[in-house]
This record gives sequence, C-alpha cells and structure tokens, in this order.
Amino acid sequence: MGGKLTCPYCYEKFAEKEITFRCGGLRAADGKQCQPARDPVRERFNDTSPVPPEVAGNGRKLSAVCKQCGNSTTLQICPHCHSQLPVHYSKVDNRMVAMVGAKFSGKSVYTTVLLHELIHRVGRRFDAAVVGADERTRREFGSDERALYNDGFLPATTRTAVADQGRQPFVFKLVLGERRRFHSTLRHTVLSFFDTAGEDLESDKGVAENVRYLSAADGIIVLLDPLTIPGVVGSLGLDPNVLPPHARQATSGADTPINILTRVTEVLQKMPGVGPNRVIDVPVAIAFSKVDALWDALGDDSPLRQPAPTTPYFDEPDGAAMHAYVQALLQDWEGGQIDQLLAKHYRHYRYFGLSALGAVPPALRPGQQRQQVATSGVQPHRVEDPFLWLLSRLNVIEKGGS
Repeated sequence: MGGKLTCPYCYEKFAEKEITFRCGGLRAADGKQCQPARDPVRERFNDTSPVPPEVAGNGRKLSAVCKQCGNSTTLQICPHCHSQLPVHYSKVDNRMVAMVGAKFSGKSVYTTVLLHELIHRVGRRFDAAVVGADERTRREFGSDERALYNDGFLPATTRTAVADQGRQPFVFKLVLGERRRFHSTLRHTVLSFFDTAGEDLESDKGVAENVRYLSAADGIIVLLDPLTIPGVVGSLGLDPNVLPPHARQATSGADTPINILTRVTEVLQKMPGVGPNRVIDVPVAIAFSKVDALWDALGDDSPLRQPAPTTPYFDEPDGAAMHAYVQALLQDWEGGQIDQLLAKHYRHYRYFGLSALGAVPPALRPGQQRQQVATSGVQPHRVEDPFLWLLSRLNVIEKGGS
C-alpha cells in the first residue's frame, strides 16, 4: 500500500518501513530468552503491562530478528504508541470510524449494539466475518456485550480523553468474500472505532485531545438525541415534564445538537487542506438516537418505524428516503440551522434515525448503580444504517437498489 498508514490505536501516521517489531519472548535454541518489562512508550497510554522488548526492523518485511535473544519475530507494532498492529496491517485496507455526540446520547450503548449486530445479523446479511483484531478489544467488548445482552446492564458512560489518556479504540477486522472470474478471494478491512465523549468538545483542552482522532477519521458518526432539539417537544406535542433531565437541560446548554456539530466542524476545519473556503470531504453520518421515544407521536406509518433492508448492499434509495424524511422533520422541529451548517461545510452528509435498545430503559431505582434495559430486552432498530452508508462511501461494501 502506498502513502502513509494510520495507527488504528493512536491514529498517528507513519510509513510502512517505519513499523517496528516486538520480540515474541520465546526461548532460543541456546537458552537465551528476553524477559518482559514495562515499556516507557506504553506507559504514556496508561499501560504498565510487562512486555518483551522492541525489535528494530523494516516494516516492509514480515519479520525481524531480536538482537538480544536471536529469535525471529513477526509481531509488528506502531512506531508511535507501540500497540501491536493487526496481522498484515500494511497490506490490507484500514478505515478509521470516529463516533462523537453529546453526553447521554447513548454512544457507548450504540457502539456495543452496533458491533454485536455487525458480528451476528449484519455479518450474515453480507456473508462477512467480523472479529476483534486484538486481545484487549475481544476482552473489553466481550465484557460490555455480556453485561448488556446477558445481564441487562447498560455500559458505563464514556470517560473523557482528558480524564483517561489511556483510552483506546475498539479495533475489528471485517472479512468479505470477493468472487473473481476463476476463483474467490478474501478482502480484509481493519475498522477502528473511537468513542469521543461529548464533554471532550466543551473545552479547548478536550478538543485538543481529540483533534488527532477526528482529523484522521475516514468517516464520522455524530450521535444526537432528538429530544435535545429545542423545537421537537412542541412540534410533537410531547409533555416536557416527562422528558429525561438531560433533555430538559440540553435545549439551552452546551450540549444542543447545533453546538456539538459546530465543535466537530471546527475540529475538522483544522485539517490540512481544508481552510475557510473549502468544504470538508470526510463523510459524516448524522444519527438521531433513541427514536423509539418519538414513535407514538410520529405514528405507525413513519419511515422511522420501518424495518431496515435485508439486501447484501447498502440500499441507496432507502437511505435517501430516510435522509429526506429526517431533513423535513428538522424543519418542523426548528432544527433548520443544523441542516444549514451541514450543507455549507460538508460535501457528503446523511441523516439517520435509530434505536439501539428499542425501548426506553426504566428509571434507576433507589440505590441502583447501573441502569438496566427494558424487560423486553435489547431490540435494536436500524443501528447499522449509518455505518453501512459510511462503508459504501468508502467503497468497502457495494450500494444498490432500483
């Protein structure tokens, strides 16, 4: 692959030849063996786990020889953060997907449900395999998945980048089959999901911590709670007294959708080559979460209530119809300023409506520490739409429809 690569963990860029290696820690024939020790580079990311030493080498090659023990190693690591890279990382497609939204918009829940759906139902739809690309991703995602689907507990709120400088994205590998004229082959794509806390975009320091992640993203999902749009309550005749506290506060605070989008746009405008007179080329999916809270007000025939397509491609007519419907709702909800901002600054953006849980979770009971899902369980609705649109824009999957 030509050009610069981007680390799926720290999002720093590097050339293929700059990739270094890590000793496998095996005992050599003469009895020598490298002992694990703390890596000063990993310590900057709050990782103090003992690991074998770094091994200098040329990343264009698949292996290097450790000068301390004499063993050959194939474990490639990022030259900036020393995270172990997925197998053959420089030889496959790699896509960075950033996710951002206001606090309480449901990013952590959405990420867990989206990945669960990609691994299971959506994986079958596209005849694709989706697996964690590293042990930490497999361990931590597995824990979140079991807590939500088996125990019924919602994930903890995302910690800010300022408070948790060791926070790293989940990294997965998407494997699709491609049929050629005389044979079939596999197409590997590395997907990196970074969940930006809404509070990170409320201060200069928080923005600075996230510029690297957002500016390196190939696509961005902005998750917004429709109940925080100032005009939605009056337009739909909702009772403001039954709204969750964050919705009542956000309509006049820093977490309004237009404020979140403005900060994301300001971050992306810092990218090289954008400038004040050029639109942003990074595709942005504007996903309104928790639409199940609006279903009764919108009616059974609302496009927001219709099931997702089941075709093995992104259904472009269906996506365009959803975009137009939500765009019209924004005008009714006095959210036209959102559409104006996007139209003036982005070359490619698309609206979506989804529900990660399918029902509003019950309120916390006295003494209860973690919120639980509704008794009906997790019943996601169209959670994959924004992600599949991004993949179609990035030519990872096909788009079609008549």
